This record gives sequence, structure tokens and C-alpha cells, in this order.
Amino acid sequence: MCDTAAALETRPYSHHDFEKTELTPSYRVDLRNPTSNGLDQFINAKLVYDWSQLTWKDIGKPYEVKSVAKSKKEWEQTNGEMSVKTSWEFFNRSFHEWFVMDVPAKTIETKQRMKKHLSQFHFKEVKEALGETMRLSLWNYAHRIEDGVWDPRGKRALFQGLDVEKPRILFLGAAEGYEAMQLSAMYPGGEVVMVDYDEFCKTDRFGDFPESYPFLGVSRASGSPTVWYKDQMNIHYVVDDIRNLSFGKEFDIVISVGLLEHFPDEYKHEVMDWHRRFLKEGGYVIMTTPRHQLKSRLFYSIMADVMNHTYRELMDIRQMGLYVYEGGFEILRHGFIKVHNGIVARPR
Repeated sequence: MCDTAAALETRPYSHHDFEKTELTPSYRVDLRNPTSNGLDQFINAKLVYDWSQLTWKDIGKPYEVKSVAKSKKEWEQTNGEMSVKTSWEFFNRSFHEWFVMDVPAKTIETKQRMKKHLSQFHFKEVKEALGETMRLSLWNYAHRIEDGVWDPRGKRALFQGLDVEKPRILFLGAAEGYEAMQLSAMYPGGEVVMVDYDEFCKTDRFGDFPESYPFLGVSRASGSPTVWYKDQMNIHYVVDDIRNLSFGKEFDIVISVGLLEHFPDEYKHEVMDWHRRFLKEGGYVIMTTPRHQLKSRLFYSIMADVMNHTYRELMDIRQMGLYVYEGGFEILRHGFIKVHNGIVARPR
């Protein structure tokens, strides 16, 4: 009985929960659309038919997010310009707090604090609490209600149809590793290698990722839809700079999520080379970047103190695709989902 209870606590969902969705205090569980049928409705695809005809003059350059986190400004006043690595360390710790937060409870607490300060005419504290309430409301919508950050149905739509069996998957700049785990559920039996040069990503962002989160995928035995969990996957986490990795061309899939947009144009070819460097012949590169749309600009403005520690661009799918195409890749699938652009490609 104890073993059964423990299993239900860490693996609470099964095929009996297909088509179910529910909110936890920190995120949405979504087990809708367990088969691949109909997933195409969750991606707007095939927007460009000939990448060789597209030019930067036609589409313009990405939008650069200029607002900067308060914590970065304060650090630089004392220490000088913040290094890229330190910027990422600040970002990862800040962003992680929101992923593990009990959002409804935190919202109630913040509103109560705001009322108390208002009754005492502490207007500076009222303003701070009001800003926190706005950020909580936006995060609640973006991550819990809309499920835009993880977006399992959109990601599955982007990832479907790959010709791989028991793939080795390399995740560059992995953070909590969500997308590689989704890929592992869809194409089970292989190995995932996650790479990030911030130890915190291994110990906390990935380490704290909920064991009970269900990933929709397929059974290795029957090929029918099933639910997978983090502890069922063959995952290794490497803490290192991507440029120092000693792997050869040994991966069936190389994926990055929100990596390309953090590099100015003079470094983007190098970023694309990282994806090529570790890929087997015939393997797939999968990349996503945040979409350039009004609500994304509002998000990064309101959430600046949480998010904006590093260089960041917002692109449309044409801009992202042109970087990938100019980097020497054939684009096999492209489109946009809720808040991300997505591309599946191979070296030309």
C-alpha cells in the first residue's frame, strides 16, 4: 500500500486522465489531445515557401528589448558592467522563483500587504505592491492560464513527425530542460544530455522540476499514447560552456529554446555552428525563440525586473528562419505557437 501511495503521489496521472486539464498552484497540467491527430491546429505553419528569396530588406531586423532589471542596474552601480555569465546567473535565480511559486497564495498575500500599506498611507510601499500584483497577474495568465511558456500542445505539434528511434538528444542552454523531456516522451528509449553553464540550472531549475508533471508521449512497447514522468527518462545534466563540450557528431536531435535571440548578429553564425557541431548526419536541429508580438513586448516590459538581465531580441518567424537559413540549414518545418517561433531543420 505504501508503494502504491508513493507512486500515486509522484506519478498521479495515467491514460485514464486523457483529455483532462487542471491548474496547480504553480502551473497547468494538460493531458488534452493525447494522439498526434489534430495537433496541427496548435501551430501556424508554412508561412514562407522559399527562404532563398527572403531578404533582410523585406522583413527588417528583430526588436531589441531595452528595459533592464533593477537588480542588474543596482549591481552595476557598485561593480561595473555585469558579465554575460553573471547576467545569466541573475536571470536563472530570478526566473526560477516564479516557476516554483504558489501564484494564488502569493497574490492574496501581496494584495493584503498592499491594503495594509494603503491604510497606513505608506504610498511608496503601495506602489511596489501594486507593481508586484500586476506582475503576478500577468505571470498567472501567461504561465498558468494560457500555459504559454511550456505550451505542451504547441511543442508537440512542432516536434511531431521526426524519423528517429531511441534518439540521443542534446539540449543546449537547457535550464529546466522541459522541451527535451517532452521530446523524450514522444520518442522514448534514448538518452537526453542537458547542458547549461550555470550550476543552478542543474541543481534547482531542473532539480526542482516537479516529478509529478505529466508529459504526453507514446509507449515503447505498443506505440499507443501514454504518460511519461521525469524520473522515467534517461537524463544526464552537464554543467559547462557549450564551447567547451567534447562531444562529436553523435546526437540525433540538437535542441535550443530561447538561445539564439540572446546573441547580437555578429555572434549568431557561431550559435548556429554549435547546433551543427554535435549533430549526426541526417539528424534534426530544433530551435525556438520568443515571438515578436504586442503581448510579448508588454510581458518583457512589465516583467523587466524578473526577466531582463541579458541581451534579448524578439523575432517573427521570418527573421528567425532567415538566421537559420543563412547559417547553412534546410528548414523542414517552421511556424509559431502561442508565444514562440519554432523551426525544425537540417544542415544543407
